[in-house]
Amino acid sequence: EFWTIDARLLKRGGTSFEASLVSINGDRKKPEITDEKSATDIVSDLEGGSFRVSGFETKETRRRPAAPFITSSLQQEASRRLRFSASRTMTLAQQLYEGIEIVGSEQVGLITYMRTDSTSVSASALSETADYVKQKFGSTYCPEKPRQYSRKVQGAQEAHEAVRPTSVFRTPESLRANLERDQYRLYDLIWKRMVASQMVDALYDRTVIDSEIKGVSSDIPYIFRATGSVPKFDGFRILYTEGRDDVSGEEDEERGLPQLKVGEPLLCNGIESEQNFSQPPPRFTEATLIKNLENEGIGRPSTYASIIGTIQDRDYVRRDRGRFIPTKLGLVVTEFLTEYFRDIMDIGFTADMEKRLDEIAEGLIKWNPMLLEFFEPFDTSIGAAKEKAKRVERSRLDEESDQVCEQCERPMVIRGGRNGRFIACTGFPDCKNTKPLTIGVGCPECKIGELAERKSKRGIFFGCTNYPNCKFAVNSKPMTQPCPDCSGLLIQGRGSNARCASKECGFRGQVEDGDSSGGARSDEYREVAS
Repeated sequence: EFWTIDARLLKRGGTSFEASLVSINGDRKKPEITDEKSATDIVSDLEGGSFRVSGFETKETRRRPAAPFITSSLQQEASRRLRFSASRTMTLAQQLYEGIEIVGSEQVGLITYMRTDSTSVSASALSETADYVKQKFGSTYCPEKPRQYSRKVQGAQEAHEAVRPTSVFRTPESLRANLERDQYRLYDLIWKRMVASQMVDALYDRTVIDSEIKGVSSDIPYIFRATGSVPKFDGFRILYTEGRDDVSGEEDEERGLPQLKVGEPLLCNGIESEQNFSQPPPRFTEATLIKNLENEGIGRPSTYASIIGTIQDRDYVRRDRGRFIPTKLGLVVTEFLTEYFRDIMDIGFTADMEKRLDEIAEGLIKWNPMLLEFFEPFDTSIGAAKEKAKRVERSRLDEESDQVCEQCERPMVIRGGRNGRFIACTGFPDCKNTKPLTIGVGCPECKIGELAERKSKRGIFFGCTNYPNCKFAVNSKPMTQPCPDCSGLLIQGRGSNARCASKECGFRGQVEDGDSSGGARSDEYREVAS
């Protein structure tokens, strides 16, 4: 638990701005207010006091464009911006790399090889990009010399260029008629990233205002600080800005602050304290998981998608609001492996193995001794696990439900199977009663069945229990409340966002109980494969 104290200040006749308490009695360290009484005492001490400007500074800051894509950054950005899974991104990139038939021309490869650790770009591509920027945006947007990017990735194999368009003069708009919707969206992302990487910095005026007030009863000085930045020159941001995962609230807001002078008095529209709680690190999204794999030296550009696909296919994790949540099965498997294969479960083991395999490929070490060194302790661990490990109880894998078996009146639980999760009686094998895992939403097509969670090779979807008579299905989790515009089926988006499943309606917006399993594909409707 911690408390923050904010003041709403304004210049006489001007607009108000918010400032936060950052110092008490000259202490440079931000005050730690751990309980309500301390916060209330400070607010009481400040009531009736007068603010004055104790510091005002405005300076120019720069923001550099991001480097051209490598495999991992492409997968991360496609996840953030386009909601593509890593495997979907690589499938589309493969199509763009192999070539697309252009009207009036032969099949043309539109991007360079998409499995790469390198941010380097050929001299000819840099020259072509500079020419395009000058023609399209003017010389003020083109740097004096080409930008060079270096990328430190553990175990990087920089045999290829960055992922970029084969020609920046093939603009996304000129190819729209030749590309499928998702191909176009990914090509647009790659193209903009490459062009923006060879544009000038964006410029901002960053302002910091310190305001001092003395405690009415204590006479102790308190400092409140407001920060903001105002765009001065858009630079590369005229074309592209990089997406972010978990944005810190401490980052400067793009907001204007008034021009003030040191010593100038300020009016106060109120001082408020707010209770906060420290939060654990956020769960991984697909983008942040790939970033972590890359930072830890686990996997290769060609394996990130399969790693993420495997942990979902085996039901070790599920998505909720776009983030990975471990399942009971995943927790049990992790606990088992950590107990009997501690060395292998160590993050450093995988990274070290990748490094040693690279050394074998480069001829620096021989493969026989290296494999023997690994196999002997591994074989010992397998023997110990076979001898000591106990069979995992089914109850540790089952998820509770509120349903009771109508055949034997025993409680029913949620279990996982080849075709997805389902409801099963705890009396198995004496009672073999099972049910689909319905979500409390009726089928909008046949009006008879309910929508239930299903699993296919393409992932989890929600289909009608009246199948095969009704083949209605959606790829994202439906919501219990109807669409506010047409009363049709409402589909969860990310966070509190939702959208109507009907393309004719087209509703998109925020709803109070919105939830998301993430990873929705672009096509909302599809028939269940028979």
